[in-house]
Amino acid sequence: MPKINHTQFFKVDKEPVNEAKEVLTTVYKALSKKGYNPINQIVGYILSGDPTYITSYNNARSVIMKIERDELLEELLKNYIDDKLN
Repeated sequence: MPKINHTQFFKVDKEPVNEAKEVLTTVYKALSKKGYNPINQIVGYILSGDPTYITSYNNARSVIMKIERDELLEELLKNYIDDKLN
């Protein structure tokens, strides 16, 4: 039987932060600002793993290396499919 003289706590979890999406957005903006074609550069990085495809401007290179390439690819594919099905 519950204790009626104690206050129950109810906690709603925040929606998890989508790190891959944030990273891709940050990197895309940095590459665009520096005059690169962000799509080409991100594809080059994902395929090769070579971080020099990503500018160091605004720490974009460091940021993108914090996420595994397969996670980046998964996020891109998920968003593409979601866009096509909705």
